[in-house]
Amino acid sequence: MRAVVFREHNKDPNKVLKVEDIDMPKIKPNEVLINIKAAACNYNDLWAIWGEPIKVPMPHISGSDAAGEVVEVGEDVTTFKKGDRVVSHSNMSCRVCYACTAGREYDCQNRIIWGFQTGPLWGGFSEYTHLPEVNVAHMPKNATFEEAAAVSMVGMTAWHMLVGRAKIQPGQTVLIMGGSSGVGSVGLQIAKIYNCTVIATAGNEEKLQKCKELGADYAVNHSDPEWFKKVREITNKQGVDVIFEHIGQAVWDKEIPLLKMGGTLVTTGATTGYDAKMDLRYIFFKGLNILGSTQGTKAELIDVLSWVEKGRIKPVIDAKFPFEEAPRAHERMMSRQAFGKILIVPRA
Repeated sequence: MRAVVFREHNKDPNKVLKVEDIDMPKIKPNEVLINIKAAACNYNDLWAIWGEPIKVPMPHISGSDAAGEVVEVGEDVTTFKKGDRVVSHSNMSCRVCYACTAGREYDCQNRIIWGFQTGPLWGGFSEYTHLPEVNVAHMPKNATFEEAAAVSMVGMTAWHMLVGRAKIQPGQTVLIMGGSSGVGSVGLQIAKIYNCTVIATAGNEEKLQKCKELGADYAVNHSDPEWFKKVREITNKQGVDVIFEHIGQAVWDKEIPLLKMGGTLVTTGATTGYDAKMDLRYIFFKGLNILGSTQGTKAELIDVLSWVEKGRIKPVIDAKFPFEEAPRAHERMMSRQAFGKILIVPRA
């Protein structure tokens, strides 16, 4: 089968990403074999290529969220059959530890992210892949393979951030940082399902308009050094209840003061850097909640997919590239010009 493979780390995807012919995977009794139709790019694909912040198994196939058709099932598999349209659940946990059995598989100490920390040669940017039954979910009936791939991991992540961790409530004001990103575009729609007032940020006017088309009540350009003042104006200086954060260092010190008394910031990333600074007085004087969030449960993935099937969450696709143009897909991600998810497919 064909796959997008790299065998060394480099800051330039063009120098390391190659399309190779590799052996077909062989499934275990608890696994399914999937013919992948589409897979979505995530920032962890860049981290894998760069070898930062962690090294990954080599040779490597990236891709943590993929959609396709089941072509073979192991003898122990009971919930999937040949021909099923499925999507990956990228959070791979042990399923037997205290955290996992308490329903917190995202807190499993042995948790790894499929397509990022797995391998060698085990990820979504390939014609076929194998996954344990517990790491596969049925696609929404009305979704294309491209749409399912585009919403799977970011949808689960956004749902876990807002519903699982921040526990948003109807009527709250929610600030979605980076509303044009894959995770932000879904987070925005989840907040509207909960009838929240949504303020989304993005980096240019075109993206701001698209955020409004997705349902944002207000849109603010975070490229403006005074962006945080505009958020305060929108809220009549009252601040926001919840901040959905994944940008990190560049905005962190401006976000914290925007929270209301008892407000919550939930963070799942730091694409502009990890060395964020803040005034701790805001934390204890205002009784703020700073929550970390990574991945989510399979149940949360299924929740998101159900809202896709109802038409309340619309997967947002920026561009689609064939295997041979995988470096271009990664460059597009690095440019921060995308709105929504960038897809890699076996063929154009």
